[in-house]
Amino acid sequence: MADAAVVLPSPCLVVLVGPSGAGKSTWAGAHFAADQIVSSDRLRAVVGTGEDDLAASTDAFAILEQIVERRVQRRLTTVIDTLGLDAARRSQWVALARRHDLPSVCVVFDTTVAESRARNRERNKVVPDRVVSQQLRQLREQRPNLAHDGYHVVLEPTPVRTAPRNIAKAAPLVERQLHEPVGLQFGLQLPVHTWPGGPAAIRTRLQAIAVAAEQAGFSSIWVMDHFRQIPMFGAAWLDMLESYTTLAYLAAVTERVRLGTLVTGVTYRNVAHLGKVIATLDVLSGGRAACGLGLGWFEAEHVGYGWPFPSVAERYALLEDALQLLPLLWGKGSPAFNGAVLNVPEALCYPRPLQAHIPILVGGNGERRTLRLVAKYADACNIIGDADVVARKLRVLHEHCDALGRDLGEIEVTQLSTTLVGGDATEVAALVEQLRPRRHSSERYAASANAGTVLDQIGRFRELADSGVQTAIVSLPNLGEIAPIERFAEVIDAFSTPCSS
Repeated sequence: MADAAVVLPSPCLVVLVGPSGAGKSTWAGAHFAADQIVSSDRLRAVVGTGEDDLAASTDAFAILEQIVERRVQRRLTTVIDTLGLDAARRSQWVALARRHDLPSVCVVFDTTVAESRARNRERNKVVPDRVVSQQLRQLREQRPNLAHDGYHVVLEPTPVRTAPRNIAKAAPLVERQLHEPVGLQFGLQLPVHTWPGGPAAIRTRLQAIAVAAEQAGFSSIWVMDHFRQIPMFGAAWLDMLESYTTLAYLAAVTERVRLGTLVTGVTYRNVAHLGKVIATLDVLSGGRAACGLGLGWFEAEHVGYGWPFPSVAERYALLEDALQLLPLLWGKGSPAFNGAVLNVPEALCYPRPLQAHIPILVGGNGERRTLRLVAKYADACNIIGDADVVARKLRVLHEHCDALGRDLGEIEVTQLSTTLVGGDATEVAALVEQLRPRRHSSERYAASANAGTVLDQIGRFRELADSGVQTAIVSLPNLGEIAPIERFAEVIDAFSTPCSS
């Protein structure tokens, strides 16, 4: 069953509107962290003699406006806890949020004079009935216009939580997937090998991860083809296993999952030798090898290892030659190949792969050249980006296929993303705090890791499936233990039984 809370996009600006004693502060404190809430009452206590020091209101609101502006500029979720009955001020806040591409949310607290009086009494706050009545009249006069003030959403004071924008947008799709399921395959990428226990523990931990992934229902396991850690995942000196040695080990400890690199840099090896390596992997894995290819981008790695780093044009020429040579190498006989930059007198490879055709995946989002190569040669593409990015790239890929006379349905669409999953919102928040880099805000890290609950991820992957993704490849950022894989199994299960229709 879907989460009962309304999922708001993070970061966002939340404007509370209602009379004194309507429960605004209590509601805000129950759903947001204290440092996300900017309260005019609290600021009156800072610049005056207390929260009821109305003479300090002007100074308090001046500070409030500065805090709100600074937080919105830094793209931090901000809850404005005031009466919210100044329409001009609300309009300025909505405009501020729009300038900084933050969704704005209005939460309306309608109440009665009696309810407000009771709540104010609990807070030892004396607000005359006539004042509360006046505030209620203002609210009811203004309320019809709130829906037209440019807010992302206008809510009653219902339970809410925040999630990265793409996850919040996909929240309504959870119910669709639960009741009208579609199928989706999942792959696991292992970009990090720095785990508890150090190098001596890598072997056993890698085996445990691979076995758990297979049991959880992942259809493939992928490793990066790098020789030092890349900046997106950490410092250069962090542990990084050589890709094809690692895949050979994974072949020995698994039975079913497909194995490949995401993706092999075409500049790192003699291409004919690469073909031999992949053919051997296919034989020893029982026909489970996949060939991921890419342009190669990490110049510092080339420089550090003393490898040439050709121009972009030269690397594209090499990649296109590789896409033609490798199938020849895996086929019958020993044909010669003469390409734009590669010349192989004998494309000889025995034993040949067990698969009649090793699938070739090309990674990259480049619309003009990379996706054209996918359309011309590849069996699969790999796209990085949310559902709207996937949909746009597939439109371009469709155009390339049409121009080349190829059926887009022949190309498997895969998508890669970091995915942090927790059992519930509390666990997700704890994981974000545990894993985020010290200088990153919780919201920034949550967005980069696509952090969400199991239900959140079901909605997100349903949106990706609807955009055309057939295999979603995830990197789980907290694989120091097996629990993240076991938790992700719940997501996989939600996509394993599509409707027969």
